[in-house]
Amino acid sequence: MALRPFTLLLCSSALALAASNSTLPTFHKNVQPILQNHCQECHRPGEAAPMSFMTYKDARPWAKAIREAVLIGKMPPWPADPHYGKFSNTRTLSPDEINTLVSWADSGAREGDPAEAPAPVEFTNGWGIHKPDAVFEMPEEFAVPASGTIDYQYIVIPSGFTEDRWIQEAEARPGNRQLVHHIIAFIRPPGSKWLQDAKPGVPFVQVKDKEAGHKRHKREEGDMPPELLVGFAPGLPPATLRAGQAKLVKAGSDFVLQMHYTANGKAGVDRSRVGVVFAKEPPKERIYTVAASNDKFVIPPGEGNQEVESEVTLQEPAKLVDMMPHMHLRGKDFVYTAYYPTGESETLLRVPHYDFSWQLFYYLADQKVLPAGTRILCVAHFDNSPNNPANPDSTKEVRWGDQSWEEMMIGWFDIAITPGKDPMDLFKKKEPAKAGA
Repeated sequence: MALRPFTLLLCSSALALAASNSTLPTFHKNVQPILQNHCQECHRPGEAAPMSFMTYKDARPWAKAIREAVLIGKMPPWPADPHYGKFSNTRTLSPDEINTLVSWADSGAREGDPAEAPAPVEFTNGWGIHKPDAVFEMPEEFAVPASGTIDYQYIVIPSGFTEDRWIQEAEARPGNRQLVHHIIAFIRPPGSKWLQDAKPGVPFVQVKDKEAGHKRHKREEGDMPPELLVGFAPGLPPATLRAGQAKLVKAGSDFVLQMHYTANGKAGVDRSRVGVVFAKEPPKERIYTVAASNDKFVIPPGEGNQEVESEVTLQEPAKLVDMMPHMHLRGKDFVYTAYYPTGESETLLRVPHYDFSWQLFYYLADQKVLPAGTRILCVAHFDNSPNNPANPDSTKEVRWGDQSWEEMMIGWFDIAITPGKDPMDLFKKKEPAKAGA
């Protein structure tokens, strides 16, 4: 009889422990849905992330690292200031999701019952977009040396389109992620004189523009400029447009891959490609990519907060779809501001801590109609001081240049216009109406 209270105490403790364990998060029931929604896009075999989170076995060794990354806001990567703009592709976790991941790591990263796992997300093997309708690949491998500076390589790939095609999704895929820093896939319309000396499939290096001091897209007056289709860069996701919106590739166009290779001490080869998904019906709006760039800046040695501006004024109304700031290793922050013809202004996007490793498109949740006369001003700051741990050399003056140890300042943004509209009309200044006309 004397043992009975002790026995009851043990039973009560066991029941309490069982109840406590039942409330602790497990991988399959609580963690896996979060990883599917926010992480597996990159954290899966063949993608940019260095480890996979597709299974419990994959994720369990990284439990403490996941805990730290979500607590400090490093992951998922989303450097935009939440006070400005609302975006459809926001990657931030909710407080409850963060608490779940932290609690899971702190309580032993338990697996739980596999029967409670959500249905697996279906990804297209080798692609971040849906299964491509067409793939355009470099005809031959490009040999990258172990050392030295490699000029941008331009590779022309004929589309073979005999009729105009509308692109709903597009993705540039490097053949060798260790050597490819970035890819920009351009659409070269038929009749364009840009890169007219380049032979299809043969890597081509542009002649240096001595006046500007860097390689540029040279074109004669009246020549249609190339249009950006999609890019690959550190952290940049594929391009997926809304239903009813698409990019135009005219019949007879070429795709031009601008390839930026970086030697890493080990020679290798690359054979990159671009996949596209066609719109299933004629779009209501054409998407066109605009670049507000400044290539005339000079950043003095040791300067920790050099300001650089660029701007574009729209001469006709257009709908703003998204934005993507671009700088290199000295990039510090970037802000887009719209100045309206009414005299009002609005901050569209603020990236207070620019990260060269995460170059993102920010898609507006509510696309914004910009009236004629709207000026998009981009203001960026660069840190060329010794306090910047990513700075290649704080003792050197820095100007615009192709290589990562040089700098760029581009405020990319996409606009939506009616399908039959000439995008160039948006930038042509209107002649004032003559009196009596």
